Amino acid sequence: MAGNKTLTMIKPDAVRDGHIGAILNQITEAGFRISAMKLTQLSTADAQAFYAVHAERPFFGELVEFMTSGPIVAAILEKDNAVEDFRTLIGATNPAEAAEGTIRARFAKSIGENAVHGSDSDENAQIEGDFHFAGREQF
Repeated sequence: MAGNKTLTMIKPDAVRDGHIGAILNQITEAGFRISAMKLTQLSTADAQAFYAVHAERPFFGELVEFMTSGPIVAAILEKDNAVEDFRTLIGATNPAEAAEGTIRARFAKSIGENAVHGSDSDENAQIEGDFHFAGREQF
């Protein structure tokens, strides 16, 4: 059965470009409820831990550098079938391949600066949500 929670991060490029409000509006208009949210900045150690699954990939260093380059907005989102529905809403990693109207089609600049993160599974949504938010911060 599909879960009802996912995690998003509005990445440094979208924060820097002033898209927080528009992205959150698109998320809530798509029927997601925000159950936790914060503006924060990842340390190098935080970014390395969060993206540890990619540690052996050639882009890992660039990813860590990018994700620590400025503040992010982390949020736990709730909706039936949250992971799959949110991945549809954000669109393909490459904004040139993202469907019209998706968050990445609207706000991403490139594969690397792709505006938002979305959990890729129910299991990772739980892990990622707990990474960013203590239990008392989740509502």
